[in-house]
Amino acid sequence: MQAKKDGKAVVVGGGYIGLELSAALKINNFDVTMVYPEPWCMPRLFTAGIAHFYEGYYASKGINIVKGTVASGFDADANGDVSVVKLKDGRVLDADIVIVGVGGRPLTGLFKGQVEEDKGGLKTDTFFETSVAGVYAIGDVATFPMKLYNEPRRVEHVDHARKSAEQAVKAIKAKESGESVAEYDYLPYFYSRSFDVAWQFYGENVGETVLFGDNDPAVAKPKFGTYWVKDGKVIGVFLEGGSADENQAIAKVARAQPPVADVEALGKEGLDFATKI
Repeated sequence: MQAKKDGKAVVVGGGYIGLELSAALKINNFDVTMVYPEPWCMPRLFTAGIAHFYEGYYASKGINIVKGTVASGFDADANGDVSVVKLKDGRVLDADIVIVGVGGRPLTGLFKGQVEEDKGGLKTDTFFETSVAGVYAIGDVATFPMKLYNEPRRVEHVDHARKSAEQAVKAIKAKESGESVAEYDYLPYFYSRSFDVAWQFYGENVGETVLFGDNDPAVAKPKFGTYWVKDGKVIGVFLEGGSADENQAIAKVARAQPPVADVEALGKEGLDFATKI
């Protein structure tokens, strides 16, 4: 950013890296274009209703969003610096900086045939010890028993990376001293902050969705969210603009998985449903 001050930036990808870096670049006075193939940003978590707010909000900040295509190539200038991003749909974007944030896969090849694998990661127990005694795997590469859902899961987020590391260290120290450690009882948690907005999500984003609050990108102080309802229970909650207490309330809902008799009523009740649990 310092080398290409006030330049043009193209961000390829509409997930965490795409959204957070686009905001950082814009704050630092870059002309920013985001490019991603999906119909809306952050599709692994966001619904169309959630994405409607963030895409509109980013556009209001002056970020240009190009959806439905991918980068197919780059040109460089005489110095070898990137100068152009070519898109698959034929468009060409001038660029001084290009960030490619299109996701990653767990790099487990180093351990092939040595450590048990499961669901694309290295299989661990609740203490993050692998099938090889004394060898631990944490963070994105670890497939661990998620107590809340009674099945093995892999979680890709900084919160779990930190907490799984803490659990592994506790387990290693306990083993040395002959003590015991509680099972890892993780509630999936994702969050992000950009510009003046900040959201949190807890639980699972599967099932029927219920949007509540005002997701108009032009609103002065946005506060809205979404419940995910499966088998008559709320199993996931997203909230933009929540207070510390409100964010604690949605976490409690995601863990408790309370029953919902009327999905339409849930939408009208909105955040009040969570704060009463």
